[in-house]
Amino acid sequence: MLTKTFGKLGWPVSAVGLGAWNIGNQWGDIDDATAWTTVRAAYDAGMTLFDVAESYGIPNGLSEMRVGRALTGVRHNVVLVSKIGNWAQRTGGEIPKNSVDSIRISGHAILGRLRTDWVDVILCHKGNLDDPTVYLEGFEALKDEGCLRVYGISTNDLSVLKRFNREGTCSVVQVDYSLLNREPEEAFLPYCQEHGIAVMVRGPLAKGLLSGRYAKGAAFTDTVRASWNEGGAQQEEFEARAAQVGRLSEVVSAGSEMVQAAIRYTFSHPAVSVSIPGAKSAEQARTNADAGSRALSEAEADSLRSAIDG
Repeated sequence: MLTKTFGKLGWPVSAVGLGAWNIGNQWGDIDDATAWTTVRAAYDAGMTLFDVAESYGIPNGLSEMRVGRALTGVRHNVVLVSKIGNWAQRTGGEIPKNSVDSIRISGHAILGRLRTDWVDVILCHKGNLDDPTVYLEGFEALKDEGCLRVYGISTNDLSVLKRFNREGTCSVVQVDYSLLNREPEEAFLPYCQEHGIAVMVRGPLAKGLLSGRYAKGAAFTDTVRASWNEGGAQQEEFEARAAQVGRLSEVVSAGSEMVQAAIRYTFSHPAVSVSIPGAKSAEQARTNADAGSRALSEAEADSLRSAIDG
């Protein structure tokens, strides 16, 4: 596993980490034992960063609880990242975060679910935030209490990131970036490089599309991708993206080879510290981790871009 530097913080992190949204049943039911073996397989394969959120899971917080149990005894060897915001957004009514104390209470609850005395990174999970004051003050309070090392935001909007970094205190950002979504390359990633903000890539596999396993007519039973099904709000977008992936399969085989190429594409960008694909099994976790064995050459990256663009 390659090691990369976590922005201006200088922390060494694995080039590939585990995005633990997938082990919380929102991507289809898995049991506690499968969740445990998935997390431990990721750790044993060299992943040193694990990403969760208070809102991940059915019930909410389940992903954090499963990660906390699985990392018992090795927590001191890893970087734990969680997020505040969106609690119950997908499961029956979001609970607002509208005071400093609501951020503090949420942070304390994260500690309990993760079975830890501190969280390395907490991100604001509101990607369209207009005024970040409550989050900034709440995160500073958690730092003062010794619960939190650094903080940041999960957003795809550069203007939101700039507002959140108004005091220069945003250490980490999480952004959607993949072969199918290269927009961050234009201005978002250069801004992060300029300001030393550690970049975590979510969605490097575009919700599984970049495995090459899904084509027009595919049926999805999980709650996350239900809108891709026939008659769904995002059916047309799904089919257009599936066609792009079909072109990609002309230069890289569907399955583990495509998965690893897609993950490598993201962390090979010099602004990126870590890519965090999800996994629902030990086998998937190991396949993702194997992508971290090397970066792509510029020629390889160009070949992938050319295939996607047709």
